[in-house]
Amino acid sequence: MIFRSIRDRLAPLRARGDVGRRASRRIAAVAILAIAVTYCSWLAYRHVWGAPQQHEPVSEQRDGGQARLEKQAAALRSEVAVLERQLQIERATYGDLVRQMKAISEENARLREDVALVQAIAGTNNQLQGLKLSSAQVQPIGGPGEYSYRIVLLQTGARLKPFQGSYQLVVNLAENGTRRGLVLPPSEARNEAAYQLQFRVHQRVEGTFKIDPNAVVRSVQVRVYEHGQTQPKLMQTVTLS
Repeated sequence: MIFRSIRDRLAPLRARGDVGRRASRRIAAVAILAIAVTYCSWLAYRHVWGAPQQHEPVSEQRDGGQARLEKQAAALRSEVAVLERQLQIERATYGDLVRQMKAISEENARLREDVALVQAIAGTNNQLQGLKLSSAQVQPIGGPGEYSYRIVLLQTGARLKPFQGSYQLVVNLAENGTRRGLVLPPSEARNEAAYQLQFRVHQRVEGTFKIDPNAVVRSVQVRVYEHGQTQPKLMQTVTLS
């Protein structure tokens, strides 16, 4: 009876102890779980971001990236500058080549004119006094409506005295389906110094003229006047191809 009485008295204490132990185990499990979660999070951070002490600050990373971009941009600018310089050299070389070819072409044309002139002089009849158009060339040049001309005149016969006079050009144009003539210089300005002639054997004259860009030159008539005369001593037409 005594033991039963003691056991009955200790039963509530044992029950409370069991409850306390279960609560302690529950708290310990929660604590262990929290520690495990914290540790796993820390491992994940190290795996993704690396050790904190091995990383530069964000500002330093940004500055380093900007420095690399600026270095690459400077290298690209330097390369572009080199390419632009090479292009300028090539353009200058091409321009020089074009000018040289043009000069050679003009020189060849002059040589052909000189050869034709010598042949004309050698083949003329010394008994026939007069004028001859040895060669004539009319061609468009750089700008729209701009033309150049080169004419070589030859005096035939005994050439006892120099020929004195002037020349005039009549440019035959086609514009908007109609034809018209442009006289250079006008008759009242034929005494201008630029159009005067004086030679014993031959004379080469050169010049330019400009027309409406919408017009087309079909032919050019060369008129040569002797000093004091109103009628031309020589008329000859040059047709443009």
